[in-house]
Amino acid sequence: MAYWLVKSEPEAFSWAEQVRNGVEPWTGVRNYQARNNLSAMKTGDLALFYHSVSEKRIVGVVEVVREAYPDPTADDPRWVCVDVKARGAFAHPVSLADIKADPALSEMALLKQSRLSVAPVTDAEFRHLTGTGGWTRA
Repeated sequence: MAYWLVKSEPEAFSWAEQVRNGVEPWTGVRNYQARNNLSAMKTGDLALFYHSVSEKRIVGVVEVVREAYPDPTADDPRWVCVDVKARGAFAHPVSLADIKADPALSEMALLKQSRLSVAPVTDAEFRHLTGTGGWTRA
């Protein structure tokens, strides 16, 4: 299993919408590196759901339930999306400020490539963040 971080502006698509919709395609990614990360995702992988821009915090965990396929919102079939479903909210969302202040997370892709909307997360980072956020596997 691999771990990821996916970003969404809560005004465009929020955690509450993800929960309400059940399975949702992760569409609209138009960065080559982020697209490659989507293409690398496998069914069962878990991703941290990050509210970007206005909130800047990790709010929950989603599971990949369908691997990469052409993004229906794109004119070019090289752009892909995956389907994800909510696995649970963080009891205590973890802010970007908290992540930046935590030495255990200093090498996180979120900090090194801050504009990347889909990024890998190490096993240790995932365990640390889900522990800090109070998330437990359902």
